Amino acid sequence: MPQLPATPYPADVRARLDADAKEVIARYPGTRSALLPLLHLVQSEEGYVSRTGMAFCAETLGLTTAEVTAVATFYSMYRRKPSGDYQVGVCTNTLCAVMGGDAIFDTLKEHLGVGNNETTEDGKVTLEHIECNAACDFAPVVMVNWEFFDNQTPESATQLVDDLIAGRTVEPTRGAPICSYKETARILAGFPDERPGAVEASGGAGPASLVGLRLSKGEALPKARVVAPRDGRPKDGQPHDPSPSEHLSSHDSHPSPDHHPSTSPSGTPNVLPQTSASDPEHPAGPTAEEGE
Repeated sequence: MPQLPATPYPADVRARLDADAKEVIARYPGTRSALLPLLHLVQSEEGYVSRTGMAFCAETLGLTTAEVTAVATFYSMYRRKPSGDYQVGVCTNTLCAVMGGDAIFDTLKEHLGVGNNETTEDGKVTLEHIECNAACDFAPVVMVNWEFFDNQTPESATQLVDDLIAGRTVEPTRGAPICSYKETARILAGFPDERPGAVEASGGAGPASLVGLRLSKGEALPKARVVAPRDGRPKDGQPHDPSPSEHLSSHDSHPSPDHHPSTSPSGTPNVLPQTSASDPEHPAGPTAEEGE
């Protein structure tokens, strides 16, 4: 059914938002480019992007409400209904899931008594699953108002939400101190975080994220090895029997000493891995019937 026009902001709120919006728009050569930060701005006012907020953005930027709605419904960081003071996002994408993200999410749903994208009765915590927190090297990861809590367990995540509800101070693994979701939205709109030390605490990438960069620079790393090299031997050259988790694929396996390589048409030897057809001692089993 058609909806009535959105209720306008009170005069004092509208005057404040107009001043902030003017500052945001001035950053861009075209007013339309300011839509994303303006959506964060109205979200900082109500804790979500309401119909009133979308009407404000449309009027301010000379857009239709349909154009604003299309953007607001596309990006998951814009909430379409009232949310809690703390947005707790549990990554349930592949790596985090297998490392315990699914267990964390199920535990928090039961502990808080809410489902996905639902808010506790006290209005403190909104729980949601997130497809990726872009922190796979710290899996499983939980975020609170977009700050990282790395290497979580169901127990640590439960303690985390209990502390948030009780008003106790929680410290992210890396990043700025936790603030309310409305405050976070204002920062995302491009306004400075004026809390003492917050900007300095943001820091950079964590150590696990920088391993590849250090390797590319030729820096020495600890000798611990996660998987076997492609030649199946440790770097010190000592014989090594791969464990089941280090099992070599057919592309990595080596011919037995008595295997004689064939020769290509150009005369170049072709070294092929042993297969059941060329290794009678390790047959693959009876030949399957056609179609099996």
